[in-house]
Amino acid sequence: MPFYAVDLFCGAGGCSEGLIQAGFHILFSSDISPMAGKTYQNRHEQLGLIQGKNTWFECADIRNLTGDLIWEKIKGLQMFAGKNVPEIDLMIGGPSCQGFSRAGRRDKKDPRNLLFGEYVRVINDVRPKYIILENVVGFVDMQFMDYVGITGIKYPDGSVTPDILCSELKEIGYDTLPLQILDAADYGVPQRRKRVIFMGYRRGLKPPKYPEPTTPEPHHISLHEAISDLITDPAIKEKVSKEASQFQKDSRAGRTPAVNGKPIAADGLTNMELPRSMDLIKERFSLFEQGETGTNLRKRVQEKGIDLSNTPNLVTMCSEKMGISEQDVVDLFKAGTSDPDKLDILLTKKNIRQRWDENSPSATVVTIADDYISPWENRTFSVREMARCQSFDDSFEFLGKRTTGGLLRRVEVPQYTQVGNAVPPLLAKAVALEVIKVLKETANRDDNHDTCKYQYPTPTADKRDVFLVMDKKKVTA
Repeated sequence: MPFYAVDLFCGAGGCSEGLIQAGFHILFSSDISPMAGKTYQNRHEQLGLIQGKNTWFECADIRNLTGDLIWEKIKGLQMFAGKNVPEIDLMIGGPSCQGFSRAGRRDKKDPRNLLFGEYVRVINDVRPKYIILENVVGFVDMQFMDYVGITGIKYPDGSVTPDILCSELKEIGYDTLPLQILDAADYGVPQRRKRVIFMGYRRGLKPPKYPEPTTPEPHHISLHEAISDLITDPAIKEKVSKEASQFQKDSRAGRTPAVNGKPIAADGLTNMELPRSMDLIKERFSLFEQGETGTNLRKRVQEKGIDLSNTPNLVTMCSEKMGISEQDVVDLFKAGTSDPDKLDILLTKKNIRQRWDENSPSATVVTIADDYISPWENRTFSVREMARCQSFDDSFEFLGKRTTGGLLRRVEVPQYTQVGNAVPPLLAKAVALEVIKVLKETANRDDNHDTCKYQYPTPTADKRDVFLVMDKKKVTA
């Protein structure tokens, strides 16, 4: 029998992919971005999940979502015509993480920080059996001032997100597991990506567990295993990628089953367009060794020197900006006697660039791939390569603009951003399988049972009893 899920903040659908692989049927999903939604719906149609027939996607701000709307859309699905609608087994969501992220500038006043509270509100409306929240590691220690929960509780200044979240869920009848930080690389994803996973369950149900690693060190999937078959230079590819890895075979054959139970194999490769780079940029990329960051490259050039004889465009540029001959430029950097100002001319002041190591998982895939260099070619990565590092199937096509820039980054969600924002499907699958386990162990399922309806009085300081109304019987939860 199917298990039913709701996916909020679904983005392009990385989390949904994992849920479907684990065995969930997604009845309702939502995201604020029309660009991500276009990709999401296209993928679901490909899998046989058709809008209004057996699933519903709502493009909306979660602040405008209500339980009534969600249930209205689910009850209106053709698959439930003339039938009673089942309970929701799992609700999963990853509230926007930019305000929590340690990678950039953290802003305690960022309104996106409050979206986890909206997630709690929707949980209270819908009453799923199990809940999962995913976010960046910075979620753990973000502090709040003057925070008031949906039940009216005023939290002390300096309260951190996990404590507020546990308290709010407790107030509405949910128990929680202590949050854990999981690394996607431990679950078959060829990427070092640490994420906070938070699991909860309706009071009285059996608690789930966090998944045990499936590919712990030293068994992480390497970049070579993940994307060496996508090398574009035929001569390099022939030398490097002699045989397809199991990960590559699985990516092409497909991991996510369609509604007929069969995965969709890739019919050719999409999203393979490469960023255009000037010869000067390619030559600068060529200076990096595998696994080397911009900071480490700068240190190596200062200490050991570097041979620029095969980078004519870089030499010419340095010669013009430094006011010395091209031969003097070559001699200067080869001797390792350049000062910081001259290094800035050669390498720029940008130290966050990195050439990935083919024998390790990738670094965390982000929304802008300009600073990651292929281990084998002097270029950055295609959307498809980034998607592979996230463990997306090759048949999953990302739609819309490939990239964007400037102020448009605040409102647009192009392909690179869709990939970078996604939950790695294999990580989502590992967590979702743990929920499937307890559902199978404890559920006495009946396709014809009525939906449970819950009524909760507004909690007060001295009375916060939570009541469950099911089959016209009232019991204390």
